[in-house]
Amino acid sequence: MKYTDHHVHTSHSPDSDADVREYIMKAKALGLDFVMFTDHVDFGTTDELFMDHIDYGEYFSTMKKLQEEHGFPVQVGVEIGYERNRKSEIEEFLARHPFDFVIGSIHYGDGMDFYQGDFFDGKDQGEAYLRYFEILQEMVEEFHNYDVIGHLDYITRYGPYKDRFYDYDRFDGILDSILKSLVERDKGIELNTSGMRGPLGTFFPKGEVLGRYRELGGRTITVGSDAHFSQDYYSGIPEAMDQLKALGFETVSSFTARKEKRIRL
Repeated sequence: MKYTDHHVHTSHSPDSDADVREYIMKAKALGLDFVMFTDHVDFGTTDELFMDHIDYGEYFSTMKKLQEEHGFPVQVGVEIGYERNRKSEIEEFLARHPFDFVIGSIHYGDGMDFYQGDFFDGKDQGEAYLRYFEILQEMVEEFHNYDVIGHLDYITRYGPYKDRFYDYDRFDGILDSILKSLVERDKGIELNTSGMRGPLGTFFPKGEVLGRYRELGGRTITVGSDAHFSQDYYSGIPEAMDQLKALGFETVSSFTARKEKRIRL
């Protein structure tokens, strides 16, 4: 089995115009067993673009037709933008739809948006990153209806700081708490390759976080490009596999119908 990209956005996400058919053709050309889509559904967003959610009745119907048209399996996942005050709404949403895979992500905090930048106003780097990790910890402890945490330390992508990198030791207390909670709840981490395509030139999360997760007993790792454009599909995934092997991981995880399958690296 050749590993399938587990984080992909299509034109159904408001920040993407990628054609579903192009992804399917790329997945077939790569010799994958199926294609997985994880379009955005954000709760509590302040960005008008993300306030209107996908009609998943129509979405599932469209994906079934495309699967038949191309003779190639299409799986439907989702990337949930979590907000603690909308937890019950998120639970109700997930209960209504037979997703194959759920990524739990934090895209905003305290009513402010990372991308738009207002979250960082009045905070130095340490304060901003710590608050982000606190919000992530709240999610891990209070919400359990997801399979992996998306781009765990991607706050570094948006911080308006000269040096956006961070030392694990500076936040080791809260990061260890997050990782231990994931292990205890049998939840995983996504290795997101999108940072390799940007100025940071890094995976999310960075190797120290992945290595510490493994040290604490964590084994559930998915890998995704976070593609919003078809040309980025599968980008960085072979390199990510090499990173996992270098860190001592023996398997990588794949999901179907919310069930995990571990594939030997």
